[in-house]
Amino acid sequence: MSSRLLRPTFRALRGIPPTTIPIPTRQFRTSSPKMAVQELKSVEQFNTLIASKPLVAIDVWAQWCGPCRFISPVFEKHSESDEFKDKIVFAKVDADEVPDLSQELGVRAMPSFFFFKDGAKVSDLDLVGADPGRLEKGLKTLIE
Repeated sequence: MSSRLLRPTFRALRGIPPTTIPIPTRQFRTSSPKMAVQELKSVEQFNTLIASKPLVAIDVWAQWCGPCRFISPVFEKHSESDEFKDKIVFAKVDADEVPDLSQELGVRAMPSFFFFKDGAKVSDLDLVGADPGRLEKGLKTLIE
C-alpha cells in the first residue's frame, strides 16, 4: 500500500527541477602574515641561519616529549609578539630528525632552548625545561 502512495508522488515530482539551497559562506582574512617559526632540517641550514641573522632563538624538541608540546605554543606566541617578531628569528629542531645538530648544540634534555647573537652561542642564556617565564626572560636578555 505504501508503494502505491509513493509512486504517484514520485512521478509527479520527477518533472520538477531540483532546487538548490543557498548556504551562507564566510571568508576569513588576515591583516598581515605572521612570522612562522622556522623548522631546521640540517646542520647546514642551522649554520646558514645563525651566520645570516643577528639574533636567533632555537627550540630543540621531540614528538614524544610532553613538556615540549606544552611550551611550543608559548615559543610560537613569542615569535608573533610585537616585542620580539622583528628582532629575533625563531627556529625549531626535532632532535630525533637532526641528531647531529642536537649533539653539536649539546642537548642534555628536552625541551632545550639556545640563543645566538651574531653567530655565537650565548651560553649564559641556555635553557632546559618548559619554563615560560625563563624563556621570556632569555628572549628579553637576548635583545638587550
